[in-house]
Amino acid sequence: MVPLGAAPLSGTGAVDDAGGENGRRRMGTVSPRMLTAWWDRRSDPARIELYTRWTFHSFFVGEALGFAPTAVLAASVLWAKGVLAGAVVVHAVLGAVATSRALDWALGRRDRPTGLLVTQGVLAVLVGTASMVLHGIGRQPDFGVAMTLCGGLLAFGATPLVINLRPARRILWLVCGATALAAGLALAVTGTLRGPVAAAVFTLLLTGAMTFTGRFSAWLLGAVLELDTARETQARLAVAEERLRFGRDLHDVLGRNLSVIALKSELAAQLAQRGSAAAVEQMAEVQRIARESQREMRDVVRGYREAGLDAELAGARGVLEAAGISCRIDTGRAARPPQPVQSALAWVVREGTTNVLRHADAAQCTITLRAGAGRTVLTMENDGVRDRPQARATGVGTGLPGLRERLGPLHGTLTAGSLADGRFRLTAELPTHDTASDDEG
Repeated sequence: MVPLGAAPLSGTGAVDDAGGENGRRRMGTVSPRMLTAWWDRRSDPARIELYTRWTFHSFFVGEALGFAPTAVLAASVLWAKGVLAGAVVVHAVLGAVATSRALDWALGRRDRPTGLLVTQGVLAVLVGTASMVLHGIGRQPDFGVAMTLCGGLLAFGATPLVINLRPARRILWLVCGATALAAGLALAVTGTLRGPVAAAVFTLLLTGAMTFTGRFSAWLLGAVLELDTARETQARLAVAEERLRFGRDLHDVLGRNLSVIALKSELAAQLAQRGSAAAVEQMAEVQRIARESQREMRDVVRGYREAGLDAELAGARGVLEAAGISCRIDTGRAARPPQPVQSALAWVVREGTTNVLRHADAAQCTITLRAGAGRTVLTMENDGVRDRPQARATGVGTGLPGLRERLGPLHGTLTAGSLADGRFRLTAELPTHDTASDDEG
């Protein structure tokens, strides 16, 4: 299926557009869409996951840039400055990797990274303890530097841990433990109450903020991915339910008739073996039931394949608005087209709605129906067009070509393409009078 949010579907349009892209690349120019293609081709859940992961990475980049200079100030000996600063950078790298793998575990994609979590947690405690010890032995008179480094390392060290802690009440114990450790170290090196209180308050606030952010972000990402999975499952269940409904209809229509045909055929065979003339009557009855079954099966298939335009328009509005997309339907006051035209346009609405949901990040969709001058025109426009170079270049997809096959016998046309303002338009046009005359003929 060619995405509804892709480039024009005509052969020349795809070639011209692809040629234009290649021409711009050869000329060395970069269009805005080329810069944002890596983001546009992702689904909404994938964007949220990417945003969450890089938010965590930015935290640890901030740790390296913020606390490495603080580690330099926490020591007066050159080699100690280098060791502490290097340990902070190593901890930041380990924290970023541990957080990414902890997210994978929380999403059910890999095993719990216990060893990595313990390593970065122990390193945070060691660096924080070293900063306090250096202050305690008198090499750094500024207690604020030691307190900042110790509390900051403990807070960032707790961030990946909270993602993997189950149940959630253990997070409280982690925050309290980090606060008690910082207060205990401050008391040991200062010998007064002022230092432990300041260290406890600073560590509690920073560790509480980091752990809350980490746990809430991981929970929100999991909820978004779970909802996306549920939506896909719901769509599959709807398809399965429709197949079951169709199967039940066929069984109800053909099951009894086929049983009767089998019994009468067996009876006719037995009568024929006896030379009875009643065998001819039984076979005639079999022939009548077979023809009746054929007619009933055609009625079932015809009812299954025919779609009602009003029902599809109402369904499209409900589905789009349920997905958070504003839908406006404008059918005007013109006379309704013949039933074959309505049925064909209903399939256009169904396919177009599916493409908006699957291939566009739309916030608004407009469906317009106009009938007059012997023609009926249905137009669907949506925003949130995604740039899909691969689909545009190859032109793969069966949804819209299938619609063209449906419209072909009715002498209809289907066009689709992106507009200058970044919207996408799908237009189906059918002759009203020609269709009516064809049906009458």
